[in-house]
Amino acid sequence: MPPQESAWRIPVAREGWGYSIGLLLMGTASYLMGGTSWAVFFFALAVCVIGFFRDPERQPPSGPGAVSSPADGRVITVENAPGGGKMVGIFLSVYDVHINRSPVAGTIEATDYRPGRFLAAFNQEAARVNEQNAIDIQTDSGENFRVVQIAGLIARRIVSWRGKGYTLARGERLGLIQFGSRTDLYLPPGYEVLVAKGDRVRGGETAVARPIQG
Repeated sequence: MPPQESAWRIPVAREGWGYSIGLLLMGTASYLMGGTSWAVFFFALAVCVIGFFRDPERQPPSGPGAVSSPADGRVITVENAPGGGKMVGIFLSVYDVHINRSPVAGTIEATDYRPGRFLAAFNQEAARVNEQNAIDIQTDSGENFRVVQIAGLIARRIVSWRGKGYTLARGERLGLIQFGSRTDLYLPPGYEVLVAKGDRVRGGETAVARPIQG
């Protein structure tokens, strides 16, 4: 379920509440039954889960035409894409924020979910064979961007909060991938990539590309 936009919100994705509450209840039950070690284990695990599902606010990058990163993580590839554009691949470890965000303002033209395997997300084959969900976004000027949520070895559930026809703001939340994953961003021709392999990026905040100037 997408987060509710309001002046006040809990900075944890709703999908993590069930896991966290369950672990807290198990920790409490263990403590009441005298199982202190188990209680500490469950409470610590609950803290880790809350950290994984954290959902901080982000400030989009400044600059005309700046394209923001669709995810937190480390850039693992920048390569040519079909159609003359570029593709930026981002690996999300279990320590990263796992909320996916729209890189630009626009309208979702299509989504395409595809079941598949669960190779480690940093494996280059993962982009081709793993379970994934593609989200095609068209800007008001007619440019097409694609965000691909790719499940990994541990992440086995892709969550998409927005569907076809939904109008997005740049940096708006799209969904999440649970427990380690990869997100690929496909850029149209005419954009220069501002990041390189090995760079760290923050979803909705880091400028990863911009229009090529004149």
